[in-house]
Amino acid sequence: IFISHSLCQCVGEEIWVDSRTVYIGHKEPPPGAEAYIPQRYPDNRIVSSKYTFWNFIPKNLFEQFRRIANFYFLVIFLVQLIIDTPTSPVTSGLPLFFVITVTAIKQGYEDWLRHKADCSINECPVDVVQQGKVVRTQSHKLRVGDIVVVREDETFPCDLILLSSSRHDGTCYVTTASLDGESSHKTYYAVPDTMAFRTEQEVDSLHATIECEQPQPDLYKFVGRINIYKDKEEPVARPLGAENMLLRGATLKNTQRIYGTVAVYTGMETKMALNYQSKSQKRSAVEKSMNAFLIVYLCILISKAVINTVLKYAWQWSPDRDEPWYNHRTENERQPFTDFLAFMVLFNYIIPVSMYVTVEMQKFLGSYFITWDEEMFDEELGEGAQVNTSDLNEELGQVEYVFTDKTGTLTENNMEFIECCVDGNVYIPHAICNGQILSAASINRLLNPDLFFRALCLCHTVQVKEEETVDGIKRGIHQGRPTSFYISSSPDEVALVEGMKRLGYTYLRLKDNYMEILNKDDEIERFELLHVLNFDSVRRRMSVIVRSSSGEYLLFCKGADSSIFPRVVSGKVEQVKARVEQNAVVRYQCILGLRTLCVAYRRLTQSEYEEACHHLTEAKLALQDREQRLAQAYDIIERDFVLLGATAVEDRLQEKAADTIESLHKAGMKVWVLTGDKMETAAATCYASKLFRRSTQILELTKKRTEEQSLHDVLFELNRTVLRQRSMLSVDCLDFGLIIDGATLSAILKPNQERAGTGNYREIFLEICRNCSAVLCCRMAPLQKAQIVKLIKASKEHPITLAIGDGANDVSMILEAHVGIGIMGKEGRQAARNSDYAIPKFKHLKKMLLVHGHYYYIRIAELVQYFFYKNVCFIFPQFLYQFFCGFSQQPLYDTAYLTLYNISFTSLPILLYSLVEQHVTMETLKRDPSLYRDIAKNSLLRWPVFLYWTCLGVFDAVIFFFGAYFLFDNTTFTSNGQMFGNWTFGTLVFTVLVFTVTLKLALDTHHWTWINHFVIWGSLLFYVIFSLLWGGIIWPFLNYQRMYYVFMQMLSSGPAWLSIILLITVSLLPDVIKKAVNQSHSINHTGRASGSLIALSNSMF
Repeated sequence: IFISHSLCQCVGEEIWVDSRTVYIGHKEPPPGAEAYIPQRYPDNRIVSSKYTFWNFIPKNLFEQFRRIANFYFLVIFLVQLIIDTPTSPVTSGLPLFFVITVTAIKQGYEDWLRHKADCSINECPVDVVQQGKVVRTQSHKLRVGDIVVVREDETFPCDLILLSSSRHDGTCYVTTASLDGESSHKTYYAVPDTMAFRTEQEVDSLHATIECEQPQPDLYKFVGRINIYKDKEEPVARPLGAENMLLRGATLKNTQRIYGTVAVYTGMETKMALNYQSKSQKRSAVEKSMNAFLIVYLCILISKAVINTVLKYAWQWSPDRDEPWYNHRTENERQPFTDFLAFMVLFNYIIPVSMYVTVEMQKFLGSYFITWDEEMFDEELGEGAQVNTSDLNEELGQVEYVFTDKTGTLTENNMEFIECCVDGNVYIPHAICNGQILSAASINRLLNPDLFFRALCLCHTVQVKEEETVDGIKRGIHQGRPTSFYISSSPDEVALVEGMKRLGYTYLRLKDNYMEILNKDDEIERFELLHVLNFDSVRRRMSVIVRSSSGEYLLFCKGADSSIFPRVVSGKVEQVKARVEQNAVVRYQCILGLRTLCVAYRRLTQSEYEEACHHLTEAKLALQDREQRLAQAYDIIERDFVLLGATAVEDRLQEKAADTIESLHKAGMKVWVLTGDKMETAAATCYASKLFRRSTQILELTKKRTEEQSLHDVLFELNRTVLRQRSMLSVDCLDFGLIIDGATLSAILKPNQERAGTGNYREIFLEICRNCSAVLCCRMAPLQKAQIVKLIKASKEHPITLAIGDGANDVSMILEAHVGIGIMGKEGRQAARNSDYAIPKFKHLKKMLLVHGHYYYIRIAELVQYFFYKNVCFIFPQFLYQFFCGFSQQPLYDTAYLTLYNISFTSLPILLYSLVEQHVTMETLKRDPSLYRDIAKNSLLRWPVFLYWTCLGVFDAVIFFFGAYFLFDNTTFTSNGQMFGNWTFGTLVFTVLVFTVTLKLALDTHHWTWINHFVIWGSLLFYVIFSLLWGGIIWPFLNYQRMYYVFMQMLSSGPAWLSIILLITVSLLPDVIKKAVNQSHSINHTGRASGSLIALSNSMF
């Protein structure tokens, strides 16, 4: 194996040219060729795991302590170890140890599963050709340059170049579902000079090298060439592209055997491995609010510590209040900083360390409700919704802008051929004329469109498949006999070829590089396929060069009208253009537009064909900038066309797409459609989906209009229009809809310096969009879709955005949006793989947002606020207690209570509440989308709500402490007249605390199940049982037994029982009164208020 690097130097820097040379079969090059220098490069071992046995503990601990909360508690724990603090290090160390351990176990288990999967992959058996024989080895032992044999239904073990196949035409069929989700069969081609090899000996005799680019992650790009050495002749060079490369993870289908493939990329250098890199981390608005609240509580903590430190020394300033003589404290021993740290330790429980674990568990467990939702299961696909990340569940309830693709998202992407226009005459399969159905033959007698029909039968990449079983489903069976059917990566092409079949021209097969068609006279015509100029999104067209049986060279081209018309020199352009525009116009009968493609051709002379071959061969053999050179070659060849006609196919709207968009509008969301289609077709779909209504006034911001007026004038005119309407406080104000195309958007997004003196167009554009109920962006490139999303995200309102699409061209905007949703569509699964959530159909977006998103946000908002509330209730009595113990840092609660409060006593009820609570029924949320507006803009985690919960916590804490204090004052509580001590006092306060915060959650619960009862009452019972055991046994591992018999003594006192009941009642009284008032209010007000706003205010205020 040898991989060569070319090195050049520029301005003192080394620049490596990305190319490598692979020696097939590890054979040395012939004399006079490049020197053979073997080098060591990665084997075929795949490593997807994150840790090893040796680095797991240090690496995992480092990653966990990068989180601010974990690091904060580690510092507190270390302070407790170093200095004399009022509480045991166990109180901080045990919760921290619990959080770290649970997270480490979870991550370790996940990594162990990855290790296990890696081993099963790396130890798979693989057949390799060595010295003319097939030798079985393990996958991880493969090396670059090995010749591999692959059989049907086997997965390719590394990235391979196809040398020969069992099929006579040198092709093989492959599914790449594991790479990009596309289940359709793709055709790959062997090198022409080696496609005839049929035995291992023939393959092993090959003497060749492959020059190719260095590994890079693009699945659809490969640039290389193969140099084949024959005796003493000059080596024969053949281009290699993506059509010759078989990617690791793909599966061989409908091909018995591949006799020879050579490994070019192995192990972690394969394209599949290079695509392992994770997406950028997205953070929800709730998480940002949590961090802000934590900072506030950290400031409160520091303030408490400072106040207590100052008051301690102020209190000790008087000699008679200094510590007693038997403590042996002197002036020199006073250390204010140490006291400050001690108070920090004492009050540090106001920062809830377990909140992070609870939130993560809530998100992880809550995500299963989406995958378990039977209403979001699609019978046709046999799949339901998928959650790729649970970190953004609550963000589904905060969406303000929805950016959606059109084809395959709003529409079915199931094309049906409707009509074609040839020389201005319209042809419709099974057309009705004078009450009679015209057959294809009768239509053809009227005119002579043969060349047009032949063009559509030849200009495509459709494959003809016989009956077969694909993923357990039999296809192509007709009346018990196997028949052929068409498959292609593009539904448009299948619709066109099937449409031609209905009009009398049937595409039969591609055999031995000859395309065969059956004409209207049942005669087979054969055309030699010479070159295919593949479709790309920039050119928006594709072409083929064929040679007829008479030896005539023909170039057929089909593509979007905008890419064909400028290259046409003759033909009935005006008639065809008129029909194209008519097909795209909205037809109010069915409100659906038609997708159109134009067809043209050009006859090539021998010299023109040879020149075209020269341009194509030169571009295909290039290792550097091959795509740019191919684009230049295509541009030279595809010109001077004769227009033949146009086709029209229909893409029907998805089921309930219009209802979904209407519901999103009622929920207060703005819906934008971003598509690459032409304006007329996209506008038709917008009307059909109720994005635009008949009353909507359409504002156009298109290239056509900016050519008539300057962009500056158009923008200011539209801005004046919408502002004038907004200033009119009329009830019948107009509803605006904006249409913008890609060219105009590029001009708007240009930096200011490129438009000297023209002002900031972005802000004007955004102002227009804010006043439009819907926006259609047509002729959009994938990057422009992402730019639109980014533009809205960065606007001054900073709205939450959602992008939804089904194709690879939607991935960029899905990754850019706050929430990305992929549809499991017919354009592959790249969108679903790169999204945060995946759904089978667009209609499922309604329940995803209006129900699941609503619930997720309500639940986690309550969880976060409740955690802060219960920790204020927990620690504020400790703060008040310092005023009564001479600021001596004496703890109010026992160490066990300090440790287990957040871990055991109060954790499960709020976790369960945040998983199953339903303040409103699902039917109500689906029936009334406007309820979504009530929680918009993070309304339940705003500062007033946060302040309310904090004040409520302070109020309850004051009741706990001073209620117990005044009830205890100058009173004997036991039968023998014994006074309760400070630990009994603290236990009483803690008991009231645990019961109050748990019962408050019970009051806030609207949806009761048996598990709610079990967890809430079980948590209280667990606290009582634990306290009885903890105070009823002499524990040998404790140096002190200060809690011995304290809890039993407290419960044996009647006044203590009365105090507990009374204080719990007083603490919960505001909640009970609020709930009663709200319920009486709901009785007096019917409609949405009774089921939504009242319930919401009950739980949050």
